Amino acid sequence: MSPTIDCYFWMNSDWAYLGADRLEALAARQGVAVRYLPIDLPAVYARTGGVLLGQRSPERQAYRVAELRRWCRRLGLHVNPAPRFMCPDAGLASRIVIAADQGGAPVARLYKAVLEAEWCDEEDISDPSTLRRILLAQGLPADALLRQADSAKTRTSYQRYTDEAVRAGVFGSPSYLWNGELFWGQDRLDFLEEAVQADGLREAGPPAT
Repeated sequence: MSPTIDCYFWMNSDWAYLGADRLEALAARQGVAVRYLPIDLPAVYARTGGVLLGQRSPERQAYRVAELRRWCRRLGLHVNPAPRFMCPDAGLASRIVIAADQGGAPVARLYKAVLEAEWCDEEDISDPSTLRRILLAQGLPADALLRQADSAKTRTSYQRYTDEAVRAGVFGSPSYLWNGELFWGQDRLDFLEEAVQADGLREAGPPAT
């Protein structure tokens, strides 16, 4: 099995959106695969001491907005810090991504499109009609994936990924796991790449003489 980065993320995570393209680029540079694992972040918070955004102090909420603006300027991306449909139930969107992944679809492009719909286009990603339109725009079998998203198999996978995340030490989104080492946040992608590169050099061994 080829080396893999496990990416645990919430389908409402603005930070996962900001890190999406850079994670893909990192994996391509280093020749590794990414395993995309949507998780139920409120359930993770309940088990790890996290606090949902709306329950945080005004100071913490204000700093989040400041950081988002800084990162958007740096990356040349747009994110609305308070979209019209902010952080709705992400269960269906998560299970659709899982179902698409199980069917071999390009998951990175799909999950980024869902996040963009919420954080850039003011859309409700808990609405099946919104998700159906996104799937069709991606050239995916929308009706089949919506059905599969409600299957027992997909629901079990969603719960399993959430449980796996907690066991791995995950407490926020996005989190990246490489060779047992956890990296929290898209602002830690540089450290993740250093770890991937270092392991690749060790596997390659010393240069020939």
